[in-house]
Amino acid sequence: MASSRPRLSQSHYELLAAWRHALRRFQRFSQEKARETGLTPQQHQALLAIKGFPGRDPASIGEIAERLQLRHHSAVGLIDRLAKRQLLRRVPSKADRRRIEVKITPKGEKMISQLSAAHLAELRHVSPELRRLLESIGDNDT
Repeated sequence: MASSRPRLSQSHYELLAAWRHALRRFQRFSQEKARETGLTPQQHQALLAIKGFPGRDPASIGEIAERLQLRHHSAVGLIDRLAKRQLLRRVPSKADRRRIEVKITPKGEKMISQLSAAHLAELRHVSPELRRLLESIGDNDT
C-alpha cells in the first residue's frame, strides 16, 4: 500500500525548523516585553484579544476564552486578575443583560498601546525573514 503523504526533503525540514525558530524568537520577544511592563504573557494576550476583537470593543468572557484557546473558568480567572489590577472592567452587554462583556480601562489601554507598538516594530524588523521563509515554501514543493 503506497503512502499518500508527500516525501519530505532535507530542505523541507530545514525550512520548517527555520520557520519554527523565527516564530519562537518572536514569541520570546513578546513574553519578555509583557514581563517588562509587569504583565504575564497570558495577560498581554488577553488584553490584545479584547482590544483586537473584530467589529467591536467589548468582548464576552466566552469569546476571550475561545480567542486564547482557554477553558471558560481559566478565562474567568485571567479576567479576574486583570480586573483586580484595574486594566479592564466587566460591563453588562447592551444586547443581552444576562451576558457580561469585558472592556479595557484607560490604564489597560495605555499598556496594550505600548506593547502593541513594540510588537509592530519587532514584526517590521523580522518580516523580511518571515516573508523569505514563506515564499520558500512554494519553492520547496515535492
